[in-house]
Amino acid sequence: MVPPGADVVVPATGEIRIPLHVKAGRRRRRVAAAAVDGVAWILGVLLAVMLRFEFTVPHGGWIATVVLALIAAGLQITLGYATKLYRGRHTYGSFDEVRLLGLIVLGITSLLSLVALMFGLLVGVPRGTMFLAAPIALLLMFGVRYLARLMIDRSRKPGNDAEPALIVGAGFIADKLLHNITTDPTSPIRPVGLLDDDVSKHNLVLRGVPVVGRTSQIEDVISRTGATMVIIAIGQANSVMLRKISDRAVRAGARVAITPSLNALASGELSPTDVRDISIEDLIGRHPVDTNIELIAGYITGKRVLVTGAGGSIGSELCRQLSKFGPAELIMLDRDETGLQLAQLGTSGHGLLHTDDVVLANIRDEQVITSIFEKRRPEVVFHAAALKHLPMLEQYPDEAWKTNVLGTRNVLTAAMAVGVEHFVNISTDKAANPTSVLGHSKRVAEKLTAWAAEQSGMNYVSVRFGNVIGSRGSMLPTFQALIREGKPLTVTHPDATRYFMTIPEACQLVIQAGGIGRPGEVLILDMGEPVSILEVAKRMIAMSGKNIEIVFTGLRTGEKLHEELVGSRENLERPFHPQVSHTRADSISPERLDKAGWEARMKAEPRNNDTSVIEPLTLKPASGQGVATS
Repeated sequence: MVPPGADVVVPATGEIRIPLHVKAGRRRRRVAAAAVDGVAWILGVLLAVMLRFEFTVPHGGWIATVVLALIAAGLQITLGYATKLYRGRHTYGSFDEVRLLGLIVLGITSLLSLVALMFGLLVGVPRGTMFLAAPIALLLMFGVRYLARLMIDRSRKPGNDAEPALIVGAGFIADKLLHNITTDPTSPIRPVGLLDDDVSKHNLVLRGVPVVGRTSQIEDVISRTGATMVIIAIGQANSVMLRKISDRAVRAGARVAITPSLNALASGELSPTDVRDISIEDLIGRHPVDTNIELIAGYITGKRVLVTGAGGSIGSELCRQLSKFGPAELIMLDRDETGLQLAQLGTSGHGLLHTDDVVLANIRDEQVITSIFEKRRPEVVFHAAALKHLPMLEQYPDEAWKTNVLGTRNVLTAAMAVGVEHFVNISTDKAANPTSVLGHSKRVAEKLTAWAAEQSGMNYVSVRFGNVIGSRGSMLPTFQALIREGKPLTVTHPDATRYFMTIPEACQLVIQAGGIGRPGEVLILDMGEPVSILEVAKRMIAMSGKNIEIVFTGLRTGEKLHEELVGSRENLERPFHPQVSHTRADSISPERLDKAGWEARMKAEPRNNDTSVIEPLTLKPASGQGVATS
């Protein structure tokens, strides 16, 4: 069934056809608007003359006054139709319509004032009549439009059956969100108040919704307003702020939702009304990134870009983001054909695997990599291919050497041979003061990248960051799978902490770093504060509402209790970007690579071997989101 007033699409042609009764209704409203404006002029002129003579108008002046009023009304209607004011040019009561209306009134006032000045005394009309009549008429026109908008807005507001919600934030995103909510009668959300910590906004009323307190007063405001939902509408909210707000809201019995980040809004992917329930990713890894688009476009747009490990979690997201900056060619290389298919879906919208943007190859194969680089001649390379699972590489260190060390050497030498200008080696926080096979292998990869920078003079850099939320095989997907199956969550140690960042945020900063890195540098991304793994496990169990046990297994060989982003001998500076630190890496040439020496150094350095088991912890289901207590 078609709602009243809706346009109809003709199935056969796709043409939009407006029903006749809708056309007639619109025509009647426009005629009524013209009539109202004409009457406003008549009343304006009559009142102006009456005020001029203190309500004792001479009998001889009435006829001339009425004629002047009718002329003004006629001109208003004529000019209104000529400028399409009454033919649907602007929305009724909008700023655009009011501006055009003001210009028409100004034109009529100027014309008739000139007439009144020349002939007013002869016919008994005061010469200043139009100067008094114009503001009265304009006030009446504006007043009718204001009342009409009030009635329209009131009819569009959500009903009382919509869920009462508090909006955290009273800025741009909150304003956009309120605009959509308060003009949609079908909205499932009904705003009952705003919360903002900015003192200058404490008396603010936004779209009819007042600021009713600060974020620290969430629990009290929820009890006063009866809100059952809290929507966080702060574009630059970090994970620490989100955790505080979420915990307070949950204690008061309200569920928590969140609007998209500013980056998602700026890209056009999402709108402020795309509100969703807050997730564990938001609570531990939301790090807004201030991206310099012009800088990125400068070294990506129009260039041939190659990404190794393109089928992985980081690589595929890198490809998706890079494709937005208009590279001349985006070459996605991986040994995993299924991963390449997913990467192609993200960039091209299909996974047919029949085009040359996907390359099936292994970075361990030096001849193949050299041949691919010679044929495709990339100008920018993002090296994301690596083996990353710490405990697996502890069992099979030879594999780490072959992929993370020799594979990186193969890609670097091939890149240097064809004159690659920008090379970004994606490293890990485990390369800082390494204690594991993974950390030591990635540290050598950083040194090889620094050597290539020395030899080529080009911008060959490494980028180091911590755990990436949601990447394949990482902690979060593992926890989610265990919770779904009702199995215990395994946590190495109750005091263990890690740095976290979401995949899109990490890739955004990797791309940014590629534009600001200087030859041989290691760029370290700001990961915020380290997060307790036990805290994450507790939150996820609480959000699931299940009885789940947490089992402590003890730290695994080579694993740190607390990860580090910066090595003990590394000095940091932030010359270009507030979220990217720069340091220098020692260099090592491929000729000096010595696997036996590498293994000896690993054995000589301290490595954790704590396998002590701690008593398990069972958590009861929580009524909402938040941290369950042990």
